[in-house]
Amino acid sequence: MKTVFRFISFLFLAAAVGVGVLDSIRSVSTSSVDLMSTQDAWVKFFPASVTMVEGGVAHYIHPEAWRWVENGLSMVPAFAVLLTLSLLFWMAGYKKQRAIGRFAA
Repeated sequence: MKTVFRFISFLFLAAAVGVGVLDSIRSVSTSSVDLMSTQDAWVKFFPASVTMVEGGVAHYIHPEAWRWVENGLSMVPAFAVLLTLSLLFWMAGYKKQRAIGRFAA
């Protein structure tokens, strides 16, 4: 299971690097800092899931609750979310090294 978590961590890390490269290319071409928000990335790559989650939040929580989620997602850069997910999956798949020598219990 730890191998699966480490592989998922690698995928999130690769996606974060890809989004970072796209952000840097876009920033250089516009001559200003231009970061892709998490909401923009979600809409671009998984458009059907956005409407599904929006409907679920409106039905189970409150119709206005989606606006709070949408505002939060639009403020956070996508590379930061992907790096955080990569770190969390890496920590879940971390394998502690055994002590060698006189420190072994």
